[in-house]
Parts: sequence; C-alpha cells; structure tokens
Amino acid sequence: MSQTFQPRSGRLNPRFSLANSFFRLPIVDMADAFDVAVFGVPFDGAASYRVGSRFAPMAVRTVSALGRGYNMAREANVFDVLDVADVGDCPVTPPSLERSHAQIEEYVGAIAATGKRTLAVGGDHSITLPILRALKTRYGAPLALVHFDAHYDTYPAAWGVEHHHGAFLRHCVEEGLVEPTEVLQIGIRGPLASADDQSFTREHGIRVLTVDDIRDRPLKETLRDLPAFKGRPTYLTYDIDCLDPAFAPGTGTPVPGGLTTYEAQRILRALDIENLVGADIVEVCPPYDVSEITTLAAVDAMFEALGLMARSAAFDSAHRKP
Repeated sequence: MSQTFQPRSGRLNPRFSLANSFFRLPIVDMADAFDVAVFGVPFDGAASYRVGSRFAPMAVRTVSALGRGYNMAREANVFDVLDVADVGDCPVTPPSLERSHAQIEEYVGAIAATGKRTLAVGGDHSITLPILRALKTRYGAPLALVHFDAHYDTYPAAWGVEHHHGAFLRHCVEEGLVEPTEVLQIGIRGPLASADDQSFTREHGIRVLTVDDIRDRPLKETLRDLPAFKGRPTYLTYDIDCLDPAFAPGTGTPVPGGLTTYEAQRILRALDIENLVGADIVEVCPPYDVSEITTLAAVDAMFEALGLMARSAAFDSAHRKP
C-alpha cells in the first residue's frame, strides 16, 4: 500500500471541496503502478427506455466524496490493502454503439495488459460486453460472472438491432466470453414479455436467484448457499435496477419489488470470489434520481466491489510467479 494512492482526507479538505474524482482518489495515468483502475464509461446509446446514464460517472464521482475506506463487516480498510486510482473516462462516440464498444474494448484491454483490476462506472449495461471481450483476451479463457439485475439481459434483438442493453449476457454466452454454468444472476424479477424470456438461462444452465428466492427464506440461509467462485477469473456486473425503485429511482428501466440496499450489501459481502478481476456499476441515470439516493447506492456497491477485490489480492500473492 502506497501513500500516493490514499483518498484525500476529509479532515484536511472538507468533502464538498477539491476537484471531483472517485472516492477523492488521485487521478493518474493508467500506466502508473497501482492495483485497481477506476474509470467512467459515459455511454447510453444502447438504452431502450430512459436515457441519461451517460451522466453517471460525473454524478458518482461527486457523491463518492462521502465514501470512506474502512469496511466494518470486513474489519479492513480497502485503501490500506489496495492501491486504487481514478484513470478518468473511457473515450466514447455518442452517436455510434459500434465505435463506442470498440473504444471501450481497446481502453479496458490497455488497462488489463498492465495487470490491473478494473472498476467501471457506466453507462448503460451494453458496456459490459466490450469490457468482457477485453478481459477474455487478457485471460485467455471464459470468465465466471456474478450479475445483479432486475432483468435477465439475454433478450433477442430489438427493432432489428442485436446489441442493446438488454442483450449483453446473451452475446457474452454466444461469444464464449463467460462460462454459462459459472454465471450467477441475482435480483431477477418480472414482469416479462413472455415465458420465452426465461428460456435462454434455462437452456444454458445459468443459475438465477430471483427476489422471491431471496425473500422466501431467511437471508442467512440464502447467503450460506451462495456458490463459491474459485480460481477462474471472475467479473461482477451490478445493474442498479436490481434494487427496488424506492432505493434506486434514478435508473433507466425501473422494476418494482426489488432488493433493498441492505440486502444487496449483505449479498455482496457474502460472495466467495477468489479472483475478482473486474467489476462495473451500470444503469445509474442521474436525471431521474431523487436526493442522490441512487448515486449513493452506486457508491456503496463500488465500495463492496473494492472489498471483494481486496480479498482477491491474497489470491494474486499466492499465485504470483517468482
């Protein structure tokens, strides 16, 4: 742990001061020596309903000034375990999904080539596809995936367009970017367009934890039975609409009956991920937010993702070549 990558102290500079960065961390070049690169992906050209998640990186940076490093549940300060830095925003081309996805893949590939873990703030959920393309190239094998969402995101083409924010996981499976039997979806709920919406996950052996699955028994039992992700590089994608709109109104496609922020915290802390190589927080839509509660929930999910990466640092140490 280097003092260079510590957040600026709220005791020295009040949290409403200084230029914005994620968690008040230093803004550096991706080539510098540190562990986790946090960056924005301000693209929402694949959204099908509300747009505005292109503004999330800016909004989340501002609210993350309230973030701290010490996790009471883990009894550790993530910034004492990992060197984390803000590397800015990935270049995107607003009118072009194809060009933006190519830019995202190139940008993440450049970070991954340095051996760093990545934490992205979208943006709509289509951004996960080019990120996983880059990480599949980096690690040379399909990844495991933990996917928080209200929606399956395995849907067919819409309006004759294959790539939209509700289809990223289907493409990840079809392109061999993830191992379907090592995909866990959390927070799924209806309504659906038809029963066929469930076919893809069932045919490919994807494990799904609906909100009913979580609520129908004590939370401790659900946490106890979460699968472990051992060895294989694993990615976490957190669509903020996994939360009920009461806790995250600022999102593109809100669905009533979702998780509470507390349930999401408990699930994130209970995940047994040995090698978390990357994560993203997507579908935060600031124009529809109320009193910044959605962006606060996003910052909290980022904090928990960094906590999981801090646990993965031990895996790196144990498997580092002499």
